[in-house]
Amino acid sequence: MAKIIGITGGIASGKSVVTDFLRSQGYQVIDADQVVHELQKPGGQLYQVLLSEFGTEILLADGQLDRKKLGALLFSRPNLLEKSSRLQNDIIREELALKRNQLAATEELFFMDIPLLFEQEYEDWFDQVWLVDVSKDTQLERLMTRNNLSQEEAQRRIAAQLSLAEKRQRAEIVIDNNGALSATLKQVQAFLDKERR
Repeated sequence: MAKIIGITGGIASGKSVVTDFLRSQGYQVIDADQVVHELQKPGGQLYQVLLSEFGTEILLADGQLDRKKLGALLFSRPNLLEKSSRLQNDIIREELALKRNQLAATEELFFMDIPLLFEQEYEDWFDQVWLVDVSKDTQLERLMTRNNLSQEEAQRRIAAQLSLAEKRQRAEIVIDNNGALSATLKQVQAFLDKERR
């Protein structure tokens, strides 16, 4: 039976650093964000749902979703964010379950990167949950830089998720990503070594 490890963290906590390393070591990683992006392409299930809910003003000239506009709209109005999540979650869960079951048939150990793992109650899918953790200040700074956001916009996005402090209480493994990249990857390698025993 396959062992499945869930990977989560806060926004801009550095999950991709960990998942890129896992892939380089030959492990399969299902990326929930990537799955969502596929579903949000023109003609995809989520694209249809969002379009019927929010209309054409969330589209770019070429018909693709304007993620920046949609994000700004949702994060400025919490009731819309909640409604959008409700509309999308069942579709996302179904697609993730399909991908999980396909990999479980061929892999001994694989990973699923789900940013809202705790918020959307995915814990019971996993044998273990790894949290990529950073300090509040580091998270804020990285998010502002990465997404070119004001401090207020970045804080609003961070506040829309469960706090990292709360996630620390619920994860089995915590990977400290405040320091150098090499230090983070050393921790991941140690946890992998333990899994291989």
